[in-house]
Parts: sequence; C-alpha cells; structure tokens
Amino acid sequence: MVLQSSNNAKKLLSKLATGNGHGEDSPYFDGWKAYDSDPFHPTLNPRGVIEMGQAENQLSFGFVEKWMRNNPQASICTAEGIDEFKDVDIFQDYHGLPEFRNAVANFMGKVRGDRVKFDPDRVVMSGGATGAHETVAFCLADPGEAFLVPVPYYPGFDRDLRWRTGVEIVPVICESSNNFRLTREALETAYEEAQKSDTKIKGLLITNPSNPLGTVYDRETLETAVAFINDKNIHLVCDEIYAATVFAEPGFVSISEVIENDPSCDRNLIHVVYSLSKDMGFPGFRVGIIYSYNDAVVSCARKMSSFGLVSSQTQHMIASMLSDDEFVESFLVGSAEKLAARHRSFTKGLAQVGIGYLQGSGGLFLWMDLRHLLKEKTLEAEMALWRVIINEVKLNVSPGSSFHCSEPGWFRVCFANMDDKTMDISITRIRTFVLQNKEATKIKKHKFCWRQSSLELRLSSRRLEDIMSPHSPLPQSPMLRATT
Repeated sequence: MVLQSSNNAKKLLSKLATGNGHGEDSPYFDGWKAYDSDPFHPTLNPRGVIEMGQAENQLSFGFVEKWMRNNPQASICTAEGIDEFKDVDIFQDYHGLPEFRNAVANFMGKVRGDRVKFDPDRVVMSGGATGAHETVAFCLADPGEAFLVPVPYYPGFDRDLRWRTGVEIVPVICESSNNFRLTREALETAYEEAQKSDTKIKGLLITNPSNPLGTVYDRETLETAVAFINDKNIHLVCDEIYAATVFAEPGFVSISEVIENDPSCDRNLIHVVYSLSKDMGFPGFRVGIIYSYNDAVVSCARKMSSFGLVSSQTQHMIASMLSDDEFVESFLVGSAEKLAARHRSFTKGLAQVGIGYLQGSGGLFLWMDLRHLLKEKTLEAEMALWRVIINEVKLNVSPGSSFHCSEPGWFRVCFANMDDKTMDISITRIRTFVLQNKEATKIKKHKFCWRQSSLELRLSSRRLEDIMSPHSPLPQSPMLRATT
C-alpha cells in the first residue's frame, strides 16, 4: 500500500521533478552522504568520516570574526544595528542595495589586484553561484543547445546548467599528458564533434582557477579561448569564484583583464560568474554574482534574479564589510598566507608516502594522483579504490570520474575546510593506508606463495593497532582486504 502510494505520488509530478537531472546519484554526492551518516568528531566519533569533499575556506574565519566583533552594527539584528532594521527589512527590488553592488564591484577589482574596474550597474544578484550559472544558461541558450566545458569539471555543472534549462554539456577533453591544459585543438575537436551530432554550441564555460584541478589559466590560454569564441561567435562564461584563493605563482589573471587589452573582442559574448562562497568562505550566505558585458543579458538576468535574491540583511552586512578597505586588504593577504601554509603542510604529508598531485596555485583542493594504487587502469578499479577510501579509510575524497575525468586514478581532495588537528589525522590516515598497501604488495610477492593467502587473511583480520601506532584513527587494514 505504501509502495503504491509512493508510485502514484511520483506520477503526479513533472518529468523534470522525477528525472535524474540533478545528478545526485554521483559518487561526488554519495561521499557527502557517507560523511553525513558517520561524521568525524575528535572525541565523540574519532573513527568517523573526515569531510575532504567540501570545498570550503574555513581557514580565514578569524579575520571575519574579528571584524564582526568590532562592527556589531553591520547586522541589523543587534542592539547597535537596530536603528537600521526597518530600512533594511522592508521590500527591496531585484536591483539590490546600491551600497551592496558598489561594494561587490570594488571587491572584485581588489581581488584582481585593481588591474581592472567593475561597473556596479552590471552587478546582478543570484542565490549563490548555482543560481548564477542557471540564470546565465537560461539567458544564453535554448533547450537542446549546448555549452562546451573542459573536463574534468565541477559535478554541480550537470545540475546548474542542465537540469531545469534543458541545456546540454559537450565535454572538451583535456589530458594529464599536458597537465590538463586547455588547447585550441581540444576546443576545435569538441566543437566539430558537436556539429556532427547536430548539437548547436552556444558557448564555452571555463572555471578559473580550475575546480577540481587547482590550476589557473595563464593569459595565453585565456587569449586562446577569447579568439576561439570570437571566431565561432559563441559566448564565453568564466566562473571565477575561486579568484581570491590563489596563494602562489602563477597568479590569477581574470578574463576581464584579457578583454581590456583586446579591442577585437566582442564584449557582448563575455560573462563572469562570481560569488563570495569560496573567496570569503560564505557559502551559507548564498551571494552569487553575474557580471555580464552584454546589456541584454544584464537586463534579463536582473529580472530572473527575483527567483534567487540575496537577503537584504546579508546585502547590508556584506556592503559594510567589503566597504572597509583596510579589512579587505588584510583579509586577502592573510587568507592567501593561510592557504599557502596549509597547502605546504598537506602536500608534504603526501610526498612522504609518494603521493603526487597536479601542481597548482589556487583553489581549496588538490588534484591527487592515485593511479599507482589502482589494480588496473579502469573506471571500475577507480571506484573500488574510492569505496575503500571512503568506507574503510574514512576520508571523503571525490573520484575523478565524478568530475568526468577520462583517466582513472585522479581524486580531488579538499584541504581548507578543517582545523589543523583534523588535517593531521587525515594525513595520518592517508599515510597508514599507503604504507599498508605497500606492505600488502610485498607480501604478495613473497616467494612462499603457498602461504600468501592465509598470511593476508590473518593480517586483514588484525586490528591496525597491532600493526601501526596504537593511536591510529583506522580500525583495521582496508587495503589488505581490498587486494585479496
């Protein structure tokens, strides 16, 4: 009876509502669910799953907390800010508070080293970058038309661009042989393949700095992208939500800087998606921004923003914070220093056990190379390794296949969403995991082959405390089991 009722309820819904367009069945989202069901806590659940799949910047909260304590009036829900409660609380139109748009435009310029200025009248609000991407896709393409997107790419794009708009994604294949660089040849190949299948390409979407790679596009690559979209007369959407997470050379170059020096570029084709979720560590505030050089897109997106406005209280507080130039300067410098320090400590831990990664200078994550741990170079082997890591090692890292990577064995691991002690524990788990994998390999190669199976069985049944440190966070040896 319950089953029949459930089936009937689904029949009453739309095809979009009951379909799989959201992409929630991806290992990317499954990892979050594994964490939610068994979250790590240093005392209450020390053997739980450590969240390394969420790209959040929690290293810089101290700067924000200090500012908030010194500026309590910025929130209208304090005794100091109560006088402004009514003015902020009453209806605001979808243009947004002028002081908010001014502050955001100024902040975007500072993030880019003041090498380019942004017009506040082109700043359009949205409910996070998710809403911003959907709005841009809605404005630029009809259902069935497509965007070129270099792979690997953020899994949420399958939801953001496609689910409710009907827009398609055509992958641009980038490979490890050239460090996943975007080339004109790769763009042309993807474009030609789309034409063969009668898929109309309306634009190219790039993420700079890249999620999941942690790399930044150099000026030459951006110029290549601009030349390509101009030749094809298609749009270029640049997701720059990690612009202020660049912590080393090479530094960040915005598409806005590139087109400033390119008089041949048709600016009507250029659009920037931004947010404060990553750069400021404010994902819960849902501050998404569309900045388009196309007047018609600005007008349409502003009307669309009615479906995902940023609350006026949030606008008011953000305007106050980002208008404080001294705070902004200190935050950008301090955040970069903290990210650089965490990146150094984490990569040092990986290097100690021979784990490599793609060299990058931005983002809140690493593109970690675990190809040498695969039993074979297949997607199935990658997924088997991922299941061991998340279910036994208890680390939520995201497999490359969930980012549509064509080469098995790459994993995205986030390093900025936890405190130092938790990071140390995660490194210990990784180290123990790899060392036991090496030990298992040695055992398999032992000349007494007839004893191999029973020896592995005995080792896999022993608790890790008997093999490694008594304080190890791992309860047993997953890799030994995985290799049998």
